[in-house]
Amino acid sequence: MDDPSQQETTKRRHFTLRINLLFFIVFIMFSVLIVRLAILQFVEGQQLKAAEAQTTKRDSPIAPIRGNIYDSNGVPLAYTSSAQTLYFRMESGQDKDAVIALAYELEKLFKEYGDPSKAPMTAAEIIEAMDVGYDLTKERTNAPSYSFVPRRIKSGLSPEEIAYLSEHRDVFKWLEIMEESIRTYDPSNVAVQLIGYMRPFSRGREPNHGLDFYQNKENTQGYLDTEDVGYDGIELMYQEQLRGKNGYKSYPVNASQKIIGRVEIQPPTKGHNLFLTIDKEVQQVTEQAVMDQLEYAKSPAARASRYGYAPNAKAGYAVAMEVDTGRVVAMASMPDYNPSIWREGLSTAEYNQIQPFINNGTITTAYPDYPDNELKNHPTSIVYVGSIIKPLSVLIGLNEGLFGINTTYNDTGVFTFGRGNSARLTNSDRKAYGPINGSDAIWHSSNTFMSAMIGNKLYERNGAKAVEIWESYLNKFGLGVLTGSGLHRENPGLSEFKTNTRETLQSRMVYASWGQNEKYTTLQMAQYATTLATRGKKLRPLLVDKIETYEGQLVKTMTPEILEATEFPKPYWDSVIEGMQKVSVRGFEDFPYSFARKTGTSTQSVGGKLIDNAVFIAFAPVENPKLAVAVVMPEGGFGAWNAAPIARKMFDAYDQQYGLDGVPKGTKAETPAP
Repeated sequence: MDDPSQQETTKRRHFTLRINLLFFIVFIMFSVLIVRLAILQFVEGQQLKAAEAQTTKRDSPIAPIRGNIYDSNGVPLAYTSSAQTLYFRMESGQDKDAVIALAYELEKLFKEYGDPSKAPMTAAEIIEAMDVGYDLTKERTNAPSYSFVPRRIKSGLSPEEIAYLSEHRDVFKWLEIMEESIRTYDPSNVAVQLIGYMRPFSRGREPNHGLDFYQNKENTQGYLDTEDVGYDGIELMYQEQLRGKNGYKSYPVNASQKIIGRVEIQPPTKGHNLFLTIDKEVQQVTEQAVMDQLEYAKSPAARASRYGYAPNAKAGYAVAMEVDTGRVVAMASMPDYNPSIWREGLSTAEYNQIQPFINNGTITTAYPDYPDNELKNHPTSIVYVGSIIKPLSVLIGLNEGLFGINTTYNDTGVFTFGRGNSARLTNSDRKAYGPINGSDAIWHSSNTFMSAMIGNKLYERNGAKAVEIWESYLNKFGLGVLTGSGLHRENPGLSEFKTNTRETLQSRMVYASWGQNEKYTTLQMAQYATTLATRGKKLRPLLVDKIETYEGQLVKTMTPEILEATEFPKPYWDSVIEGMQKVSVRGFEDFPYSFARKTGTSTQSVGGKLIDNAVFIAFAPVENPKLAVAVVMPEGGFGAWNAAPIARKMFDAYDQQYGLDGVPKGTKAETPAP
């Protein structure tokens, strides 16, 4: 056997060797770790920090609370109200079967505690809203549209649904309730087409059905597909001001873009509030006046009269503008509809029912309430202006030196023109007025005077240039050009004296002189009436008085703007307005103010038959004009019978609210029956 002492020495030597080896290994490991840390810190640090910033946070925009729309007196017409909305979040580790089970639990919840007046969501609809990449049939498995943005499941939760969800958080995983805003409109449907409506942004940016504004990505940075945006009227015209600015939710996510932590919220900036020039009281009187007159036009009382009966009239349009400011205090496009239906979603049948008159007929094409297959047999909202053009025609004739103030024309009731005098036209009812001047011609609404002394003379003197001269004058009074209102889809009208090549140039000018070769909108006619009232100052129609922040701080006040001023000698104006004051109209028998007016009965061929449209313009008082109005009733017959009574009620309503003499009368007007 070996010496015990030698064995002990050997053991110690081996132990020391092992200890040294262990220390060496630990030293090597620490050295590697230190080197790796150094590499991470000094070599890869910046890259890792950038990667961390890219992969550990994800911002999700929050649509802001939309600003409200008020009438000129602060009455809310379109406003934002709160709604509790249920969202679903995709997270890492979600099991497919668990998500489907959650959908069925929500289906039961919505059925038991939801609004009983609305059909509850089905589990299949809930799964579709979750956008998790599969459906309940398990036949489809696709990648979800996005991972980190919560999905809207249901808006407008009832208090019972909210309470149940809050009490059973363990069952309803991956859900959160958030407060959102929904658009609510005045239940009396005030100025529906002017205010406009809202639809999802996803619809607005569609290539074939959307709007240019939303298809431009620079205009819509941060917009959510699920948020509602203005689609027409004021809602669209002031979309940027009403919308406000996005807020953000910042979600911590892992490399798979699944939420792994608590959300951080930056609140959005609320949109601005708008105060319109529209007065709710005047607007409602105007809308009701149109509907009442449409009803009267079909009544036995109207039938007993030769002039008032208009059984096919189903639409009417009216605008009232303040003469000294251009403020539009009423803009009625009737019939109208309930704009809240857009929020719930429209069926094809529901959309087809309102589609003809969704547009604002005072500025663009709208149709009467007829079945779709009958619309081609009826005029649209844009009709020939008819005899309301005659005051301007006389001004043009005087200013162009075609005749003088006291020049007389022997009106025989008939005028012939063209090669061999083969073309022939007459006054209404073939009336002959004998020797008349320009003022008398307006009073009697003489077609023959306008034709012989203005349209034909301008053609004979200027030839092809007559069209250019005629157009320049009309444009100065707001006809044939956009009014400057800024409303989407505003139509400049149709100047057929330029485009109707089926007629000779001479014929075009003759018929244009009494309003049978130009079709313009009701707003254009109102701007025209205002320009007559101001004696040549064309004002921009104002639709908004002021813009305020959501909290009530003033942002901008709109001021009157003269777009163009045209000078005519005072005697010309006096002659024209004197003639307008003599025009016979119905409904103004006891009107307490002096007023200038012109009726129109424009005739056009529609669906193979001739129809008459009722047209009317007026302003009052003559000495100090305060309000100008324009009324159009397609297929309404005579303007004196079915358009003028509407205008009377508009004047009375304004008089009650503001006073045509500057003194509000303060009580609702007793207006004459149709």
